[in-house]
Order: sequence, then C-alpha cells, then structure tokens
Amino acid sequence: MTELILEAGKERSLFRRHPWLFDSAVHRVKGRARAGDTVTILAHDGRVLGKGAYSPHSRIRCRVWSFDADSIIDDAFFKRRVATAVARRQALPELAGQEGLRLIHAESDGLPGVIADQYGDTVVLQLTSAGAEKWRQALVGALVQATGCARIYERSDSEVRKLEGLTAATGWLYGEAPAFAGGEISIMENGVRLGVDYAGGHKTGFYLDQRDNRARLAGLTAGKSVLNCFCYTGGFSLQALRGGAASVLSIDSSAPALDRARANLALNPNLPAERAEWLEADVFQALRDLRQAGRGFDLIVLDPPKFAPSAAHAQRAARAYKDINLLGFRLLNPGGLLMTYSCSGGVGLELFQKIVAGAALDACRDAHIVARLSGAADHPVALNFPEGEYLKGLLVQVSGDCQVTGDRCQGAVV
Repeated sequence: MTELILEAGKERSLFRRHPWLFDSAVHRVKGRARAGDTVTILAHDGRVLGKGAYSPHSRIRCRVWSFDADSIIDDAFFKRRVATAVARRQALPELAGQEGLRLIHAESDGLPGVIADQYGDTVVLQLTSAGAEKWRQALVGALVQATGCARIYERSDSEVRKLEGLTAATGWLYGEAPAFAGGEISIMENGVRLGVDYAGGHKTGFYLDQRDNRARLAGLTAGKSVLNCFCYTGGFSLQALRGGAASVLSIDSSAPALDRARANLALNPNLPAERAEWLEADVFQALRDLRQAGRGFDLIVLDPPKFAPSAAHAQRAARAYKDINLLGFRLLNPGGLLMTYSCSGGVGLELFQKIVAGAALDACRDAHIVARLSGAADHPVALNFPEGEYLKGLLVQVSGDCQVTGDRCQGAVV
C-alpha cells in the first residue's frame, strides 16, 4: 500500500472535503507511486483521510477519489460513481428528453479529471488527469452499462493534460463512427437542430453548459436587432432567430466555426435565414468598427473564450473583459440588453460583476442587473468544490443612450 503523508496542518482542506492536494501539502510518499496510481492519504499523525490519484508532474499532486478510509478504488468503484452521476441527471425533470447532456462533471460528480458528454447515442469522453487516464477502461465500461450508448469517442486533447505529463489521446474507445452523414452527429436543443463536431470542435464538440441561457435568449429577442459575439457554431444566434429577432449579426474569428454555424442554420429550414448575417473578424476590432459606423443593437451577447485559466491570469483577463464589455455597452440602444459571460475559472463572480460595472461607468450607461446566469443543471457545482463554478454571466439592461464623444465619457469621473 502506497501512502501519501501530509505536512502537519495540511489536512484541513480534506476535512472540508476538498478534492485537491497541492505539492506543498505533501510531506513525503511512502512506497512507489507512478502517475495515476491510487495512494492512501494520511495526516501527519497517521490518521487515514481517504484515497486519491497520485500525479507527480502536477502542482495538484493528488486528486481525491474517496474520503472514506475503507474505500476500495477498483472497477466497481467507478461503476458506482458513473451510475450515480447518470441517475442524478435522470432525476431532474428539466433535463428530460435532452439529446445533448453532460453525464459526468469531473470533481462535482466525485470523478476528478473526468468529463463525459452524451450526444444522442454517442458519448464523448475527456480525461484530463493522471488518475482518470489510469482508469480509462473502467470508465468506458461503466458508461456503456449506465447509458446503453452505441459508441464512445475520446477527446483527451486538452492543453491541461500537459500539466499532468500526459500527451493528447483521441479516437474511438467503444463502437464505431456513425454510418450516416459522414459520421456527423446532430442534436435537437430547445427546438433548434445543431451539428456536433465531436472530433474537431471545441471541448467535446459543443458547449452544453449554455443550453438554458440560449433558451432564455430566445424569449428576449422578438422584433429586436441582435449582435452575437464569439458566436462559435451559432447556438445563441439560432435561438435568437427562433425567438423572432428582426436581425442577427454573428461574429467569430474562426472561418470553420462560421461554416458550421451556417450549416446549423441550414439544418433548420423553419428559421428565417435572410435575417442572419455572419462576419469573420476579430471581435474587439469588429465592435470598434461597428461603433465607428454608427450601428446600434437591442440585445448583445458576449460569450468570449477563457481569458484566465487560473487566478494568476486574472489581472490580464480583467482588462480583456473590461474592454469587450465597454464596447458592448457603447453599442446598445436605449433600453437594450447585454448578456455577458465569463468562463474563466480564475475570475470569480464578484470580480466579474465589478468589471462589468466599471465598463458601464466608463461607457456612461446607467445599467441594472436583470438576472445572474450560470451553467445548466447537468453542470452541477459541488459545495465542497466552488472552483467548479467556472461559468458565470449577467443579464444587464441599460436605460439611457451612451453619452460618449470620441474616447472620453462626458461627465465621467476621471
């Protein structure tokens, strides 16, 4: 039995059931431990505190599988954990009938480093930690048993694997590529059909966490001019059209993403394609150009990529979030709505709200929070793991017009 012995006083996080142990908390490892091996975690005084996965290359030296000192980490353990995660989703009425669903949400489901998304009868699995890598086959078997899926594709190509000393791994783990439409998968989400690029798209092929927020957007767009920034494959754009938007301008810097967005629109012949405009451009520059051209919008969506992967990047990310929200505020028509998001784990909700408030002040807009937004119900946040709340958003309404001449705000305190 390999033991990981903590420094004195470093057991407190485990008493709060936090699943991470950093390298600075480790006094020594007794026995031989390779990447992903299960270790018994001991306090400095010898008390057994749980079992975890050892990761010699990462600052997070151990990720806890179980806080039960008597637990056995084997295939049966993962079968139970996966079955529990799937059953938790099945018990939530708001998730009933969804063709796209997150089945396992890593630490928040007691499976650090494990992400599993289901698209119809296909599951896409992403493993980001040494421990998850070690138990790949057990996880595959557990997912097949719990879901009855036809196939499982691995998308373990996240950059975070490098921190664990792991290389990228992609390909079929169970079953074969679907025989229809060149292997392409599509899902129906709240009345809109969307293609999923499971092999080459972001994350596992799609952003399921924004499902509820996209549906909410549809209820706000009737008769409105909508601007969707960082539109990716058009999820928000198509819901805006479904909601009756008068026009939707969607901007992204990725030509392949815009091609997929146009293809998604074509999958929905009931939507008014003539009201959709797609622009390949750097979003920051495009918003400045729209301001220079005198354009205005009734509703703007800002859903940028992750600017801060960790708290160490928060200051630099804050400047980017401030810039993009300032530009958004300046383009809003009186009474307009700004739906703005951060998916950066290093930027908390309190900081994000301060950033948005500062952007409104600099744009000389009176603004009010209509709603706070978060991930969908299949992306739970464990109370013992607040880091899991990476997606946060605000729905903000402005009252008056933007009183700005050039780059200066008239009457603003400088």
